Amino acid sequence: MSRIGCLLINLGSPADPTPGAVSRYLREFLIDRRVIDISAPARYVLVNGIIAPFRSPKSAHAYQKIWTSAGSPLVNYGIELQNKVQALLGDRYVVRTAMRYGEPSIPSQLKILHEADIEELRVLPLYPQYAAASVASSVEVVMETLCRDFAFPPLKVLPDFYDHPGFIASFAAVANPRIQKMQPDHVLFSYHGLPEKQMTKSVRKPETCQFNSECCASVRPDNRLCYRAQCYATTRALVKAMELKEGSYSTSFQSRLGRDPWIKPYTDEVFGELRKKGVKRLAVMCPAFIADCLETLEEIGMRGVEDWKQLGGEKLELIPSLNGEEIWCRTVADMVR
Repeated sequence: MSRIGCLLINLGSPADPTPGAVSRYLREFLIDRRVIDISAPARYVLVNGIIAPFRSPKSAHAYQKIWTSAGSPLVNYGIELQNKVQALLGDRYVVRTAMRYGEPSIPSQLKILHEADIEELRVLPLYPQYAAASVASSVEVVMETLCRDFAFPPLKVLPDFYDHPGFIASFAAVANPRIQKMQPDHVLFSYHGLPEKQMTKSVRKPETCQFNSECCASVRPDNRLCYRAQCYATTRALVKAMELKEGSYSTSFQSRLGRDPWIKPYTDEVFGELRKKGVKRLAVMCPAFIADCLETLEEIGMRGVEDWKQLGGEKLELIPSLNGEEIWCRTVADMVR
C-alpha cells in the first residue's frame, strides 16, 4: 500500500522558558530574512547585539507564565493535532508535526517521513493567512531540506485557508458558546501584526497599498497574497458565521516590534478607543493562531486582561483557539485528503 506523508508546520517555541533557551530561539527566528527584511549585516547586529540579549529575559518571564508541566502549549497542541489527524486519516497516511523554529524541526520530521517510505508528501503550513514570514519561510525550509537528496517524492503544498469553510466553522463552533455565555458588548478580532513594508512586497502594485478598510475590503487577484486583506476576509467570514451585528465587532493587529510602522489599527490602542465608546465587556478572538501560544495566552489572556482593567473595563475574555478541538481535527484531515 502506498503511503502519503503529511507535514503540519507551525511557527515554533523555545525548548524551555529560560533566558538562554529563549535567546537561542529568538536568534533563530529573527535572523530569518523573511522575518526582519533588512540587509544581512544589519540584521545580524540587530538580532545578536540588541534584540536577543535585551529581550530574552523579558520574553522568558512571559513564557514562564504559560508553560505547563508538559512543556510548550504550542508544541503540545501541535502533537495533539498530529495524533488526532493521524487517527482520522488511518494507516495510509503518516502525519508529523514540525516547527519552523525550534523543535521538532522541519528537517527532523522530514527524515521520519522519508524513512516511512512515503510516495507523496503533503505540506500544510498551519497559518490561516498568507505571510512571507510564516508560510513562505516554512516552505522554503521544506524545499531546502528535500533538495539535499538526489530525489524526493511528489510534493503538494496546501494553500492558505483564511476563509476555508471548515476553518471558519471550527472557530465559530469554539467561540459561539463562550460568546453566548459571556454576552460581551463587543468582539475584537486581533491578528498578529506585520510591518507595512512586508504588505507592499506581497501585492502586484505596491503603490496601490493604502492600509485602510477600502483597500482591504476584498481579496482580489492584485492583492491575493496580502496578509492584511486576508485577515479582514477572515473577520467577515467569522462575523457571518457567528451572526454578529454590525457595530458589535472590529479588527486589530497585535505584537508589533521595533520602530517601523506596522499594519493598523493596533490592538492596544483599540482597547482605549473601545473604552471611550463605553465598551465594558470585551471578547477577543485571535484567528491568526490555530493553537494557543504566547501571543494569545500571555499577550491577550494576561497582559490584555490587566490593561483592560486599568482602562476601567469590566471584563476581557480571550476566546480559546482551535487547539485540539474535534471539529478542527476533522477539518485538517479533510484538507490533507
